[in-house]
Amino acid sequence: MTKLAVVALGGNALLRSGQKGTYQEQIDNVTATCKSLLGLLRQDYNIVIGHGNGPQVGNVMLQHEAGHETFGIQAMPMDFCVSETQGSIGYMLEQGFRNTFAAEGIKKNIVTIVTQVAVDAEDPLFKNPTKPVGPYYTKEEADELAHENGSIYREDPKGNGWRKVVASPRPLKIANIDIVKQLANAGHIVVTVGGGGIPVVEKDGRVRGVEAVIDKDLASALAAVEIGADEFYILTDVPKVYINFKKPDEKPLDTITVAEAKKYLAEGQFTEGSMAPKVRAAIHFVENGGKKCIITEAGQLDNPACGTRIVM
Repeated sequence: MTKLAVVALGGNALLRSGQKGTYQEQIDNVTATCKSLLGLLRQDYNIVIGHGNGPQVGNVMLQHEAGHETFGIQAMPMDFCVSETQGSIGYMLEQGFRNTFAAEGIKKNIVTIVTQVAVDAEDPLFKNPTKPVGPYYTKEEADELAHENGSIYREDPKGNGWRKVVASPRPLKIANIDIVKQLANAGHIVVTVGGGGIPVVEKDGRVRGVEAVIDKDLASALAAVEIGADEFYILTDVPKVYINFKKPDEKPLDTITVAEAKKYLAEGQFTEGSMAPKVRAAIHFVENGGKKCIITEAGQLDNPACGTRIVM
């Protein structure tokens, strides 16, 4: 029987460490990822794809800033930048799949949906923005920009300079999720909640974009719950989740329960900004009706027993 899975692609599916982010680099990476996803299709899965956009949205912000400084073109807000990257990354994913399918003799449609995701305007995380976005600045440049546009800039812990920070509120509702479900169950590959989704708030039936970045793994987990997915895959750059990571006694995890995952989180086993958000997204999916979440790297998908599995 056909199973339904949501796959959240990590940043290395699009851009890898040490690369400049050229179009050719990204399309090559995307095509390699699409080939890896054949492993799920061969196991008779229908799939929905979510993806990150960190480097891409940063580049878009740089382009807008250069246009503003050079030609006086108004820089666009964060929600607009996310929408731009949803379209461009969706295009690359569609091209990667179409070329992969042509080589394999597979006939399947790939559909990208530019997706708005509603958040709570009163989410307390708006009062304490912590998600760095865009380029680095000197302290003087950051102070001047903060005065001009009212944004908040904070110093990078690694000493690279100052960056704009925005809130990362919890996703509440995904626009057009019923259509995503219909398309996926009909056998089409659907790309949605790109970059965590375009952040919007709703009031009296109207929507407006907000300066925020939604965690793509949590948004993908919400999508998986809403469409009734059997499984949720979070693809990253390691084959399994580890405890005591990069220590002499590091240990890969095969299958763990939600209770064990929560225990490891409380112990600080997983780094914020890296594995911790992925584990929280896995917990959300399983606690809300999902059968299991698998965290692994794309190259492992041919193996039905791959990765770290989080179950109830």
